[in-house]
Amino acid sequence: MDHLTRAYIALLRFGFRLLYNELAFTYDAVSWIVSLGEWRRWQQAAIPHLNAPTGSLILELAHGTANLHIDLRQMGYRMIGLDLSAYMGAIARRKLLKHNLLPQLVRGQAQALPFPDTTFDAVVSTFPTEFIVDPATIHEIYRVLKPGARLVFVPSGALTGRGVIEQGVELAYKATGQRGMWPEYIMERFTAAGFTLTTLIEPCYRSMAQVVIAEKPRGDG
Repeated sequence: MDHLTRAYIALLRFGFRLLYNELAFTYDAVSWIVSLGEWRRWQQAAIPHLNAPTGSLILELAHGTANLHIDLRQMGYRMIGLDLSAYMGAIARRKLLKHNLLPQLVRGQAQALPFPDTTFDAVVSTFPTEFIVDPATIHEIYRVLKPGARLVFVPSGALTGRGVIEQGVELAYKATGQRGMWPEYIMERFTAAGFTLTTLIEPCYRSMAQVVIAEKPRGDG
């Protein structure tokens, strides 16, 4: 990797760090703009794959501004959210209270989850950063899931329209490295941890979302 590439990657990471922290108040607007309004559909593409009945206890990793969190609470799920960003936590709390929902949020790292073994009926995450494929994170998710439960996450979405605007957005996304399937060796980290892995594409209104399902075996407590 040459110096220019390293500098570009460092700049991208700095930009994302600002978006998730000091500029978190812009996150919803930025997400809507860069997806041409499809962002929420991409998030919601995870819901049908949770394989957990209403009333189940679900952990959302990197809850962000709590949009999916609110969706699931309003559907009757019991939710706990975890995020490293204090800025996201503050926004999420305000949103939950605005919807008359008691915040159940924790600030912490996915690589060291502060929960007992086999606590959750599902774990969900949408558009997580690279923490989601850290072997330490994968180990922790496996630990806190009940036997037979799933991690469901949405790593990316893509616009399917052929218009100039859609194509421009897609080109911009590719420049940030936020497009395309993850390398096989990264996905194999989940199977190495004991998960059964499924990757699928969910069609949305004028786009599609990639959904990854990692299921813990039923016989492993």
